[in-house]
Amino acid sequence: MVLLSQGWSILHRSRVDKDSEIAMKILVVDDHPLIREALRGVFHDLKRDAALFEASDSRQAMQVVAENADLGLILLDLNLPDRDGFSVLTELREQHPGIAVVVLSAAQDRHSVSKALDLGAVGFIPKTGQREVMMSALQLVFSGGIYIPPEILAREQAPPAAASPTATRLGLRTHAEPAEVGLTGRQVDVLALMMQGKSNKAICRVLDLAEPTVKNHVTAIFKALKVTNRTEAVIAAGELGWDLTVATKSQ
Repeated sequence: MVLLSQGWSILHRSRVDKDSEIAMKILVVDDHPLIREALRGVFHDLKRDAALFEASDSRQAMQVVAENADLGLILLDLNLPDRDGFSVLTELREQHPGIAVVVLSAAQDRHSVSKALDLGAVGFIPKTGQREVMMSALQLVFSGGIYIPPEILAREQAPPAAASPTATRLGLRTHAEPAEVGLTGRQVDVLALMMQGKSNKAICRVLDLAEPTVKNHVTAIFKALKVTNRTEAVIAAGELGWDLTVATKSQ
């Protein structure tokens, strides 16, 4: 791996193509050197042709972004020394919507995950996760999916008499089935793939459906679960305890 110093930023470049054009630029924004070092190793194995930039605070990060409009991915720590990570995420999505942003955080509470995804992040990776988990999460993002920690999707343990917030909101019993909110078999398939972080186009390929059809199913799912976006739909399904799989054949 070649290490090139650029003032306060560092560019790690392990390989470029025969035309010396960088395949992908990635920015890691984190004030912890050990986290940055760990991510160097991950990207060395995952994206050998990528150029990796590093920043330890939001000021440095914004300067890298300003100087590299062709960045493909930013990994953003929520706890930066000079600024709230959510505000940085908001600015990045407003001013640079073409750059994908994945959030890194030591915390993985449901509120933080939902807020990050609602603000436009394409993934939320806990720093406490194993290296293999981090690699799998990034592979999903590179393939067009959205990574949500499995712990967030898992049904919260509650006393037998207590229903989840989603069940209460929908007026359902604790262990209600998808059919009880009016979901068809095909809509269950679509929701199952949404819970895997797949995009509409990826769902089209898996189910062999036209994109408008998938969009109609997604809209119907939102209506049935009384939510307004994919993140809320996935969280609602998790709170209802739905461990969904795609049927071999659906009508």
